[in-house]
Order: sequence, then C-alpha cells, then structure tokens
Amino acid sequence: MKDLINYIKSLGIEVHTSTKARGHNGFFLKNRIDVSKNAPDKIPTLIHEFAHYIHSKIEPGMEKTGGTLEALFKTDDPRIEKELLAVTHFVDENSLCKKLESHKTVVKEQIKKCESIIKQDYPKFMRSKKFKEFEKYIKKTDAKYLMKYDRIKLVKGFWRTKIYSIDTIEKDFTDMPKAFATYIRLHSYQKKQTRISARINKIKKYYSRPTELFARFVQGVYTDSERVRALAPNAYERFSELLNEGYYKELKSVLAELF
Repeated sequence: MKDLINYIKSLGIEVHTSTKARGHNGFFLKNRIDVSKNAPDKIPTLIHEFAHYIHSKIEPGMEKTGGTLEALFKTDDPRIEKELLAVTHFVDENSLCKKLESHKTVVKEQIKKCESIIKQDYPKFMRSKKFKEFEKYIKKTDAKYLMKYDRIKLVKGFWRTKIYSIDTIEKDFTDMPKAFATYIRLHSYQKKQTRISARINKIKKYYSRPTELFARFVQGVYTDSERVRALAPNAYERFSELLNEGYYKELKSVLAELF
C-alpha cells in the first residue's frame, strides 16, 4: 500500500489515510484523496478514489455532473450500464438497499393489516379515497395532530401540556372507534413508506451515477478481475482496450499487474 500511496502522491495528489473521510470509506475532491482510517479494505478504497481522479482528467467537472459512460468507455453500447450495475452490486452490497427494502416490506404488511382491521367496520373503505366518517370525527379532537406527527406535545395554558402519541391512541382518546385509531396508524405507516422509498431512490440514484459505476468497476477489477469479467464481459473488454491504449492515463500503471 505504501508504494501505491507514494506513486499517487508523485502525481501531485494529496493522500490522507488517518481521517474519518467524508464519504462511506473515502472521497476524492480537487486532487485530494482521503481514505477513512476505519475502512476495512484501504487499498480497494484507494483504487476506487483514484478512479475518480482518472475520471476527472477524462471528463472535467464530473464531480458535479456525474459524468457520462460515453466519455468513460468511448461507446454508446447500452449493455455497458447494465453490466456496471451488476458489478456495483457485487462490489458494494449497500447498493442493493437490502435493509431498507426489508423495512419497506414490513411497513407494507402493516399497512395491509391496518386496512383489513378498518374494513371490518367500514367494508367500503379504500386507501385511495377520502375516509369521510373519519374526517368528520377527527375535526373535533386533538387526535387530528397525529395525522401529521407521530408524537405531539400541546401546550394547554400556563404550565400545562399534553403529549399524544400514535402508540397510545386508545389510552389518550378512549372514545375513539378502533377503526379510526387504526386509520391514524395506517396513515403513519404510509408516511414511513414514502420516506423509505425516497431514501432507496436517493441511494440508487447515487450508485447509478456514471462516475460511481466506473469507480466501483475499477475497484472490482482490482479485487476480483475474473468475477468482474464474468459479470461485465462487454465493459471489461472495452475497458481493457482503452486501458492498454493509455486512455485511462496513470490507471494503467496502477493496474499493471492485472493487464
């Protein structure tokens, strides 16, 4: 690793390996590479960030735009992106959002369960339509605040406050029909589902940026070139051609042992 760091530094790049880094395990910005001191595999992370450096030389401004696969592989072959995504999933399991997807599945099940309970008293209930009976009831009670927040603290005059929570609806509102309490919880689950979906979309958007696809591809080539070659035959072949032609500049020296 020391030789690799020295080589990268010889190119005029600052390399820091004793910080926490701003990215997951590292980051590249303006001729500076940071590899987190907590990174389990520092060399692959360093290779990943160095790939960003190479990309910045090929496509200036890629930090803001995310770059393009056309510039990185000098082709518009539609198979490249699909293959790079497969490599990304292999290199970084976080890109699959497994925990979030699992959490989303649980929330969906809770929503269906709530809907089933409500339909016991209101068979015509539909999530996509207004629940008129509920809306008529909720206007007359502080429970209306729980449609926006899962927990609320209301000030009732001097030094007197009241705390409401979706976890204690039946206790806080003893006269509330079961279907209505369930509807409030269903609404809370729907908001949670929306937040999870937004988070998943944000993560997937990040991982699908050309600059990230390229960096994880290069990282994968370094750590397990045969697996990457199997997952992305067309991308691998094109990358090899361009690498040997010198298109990826100093990256050829870094990967010299593999090619």
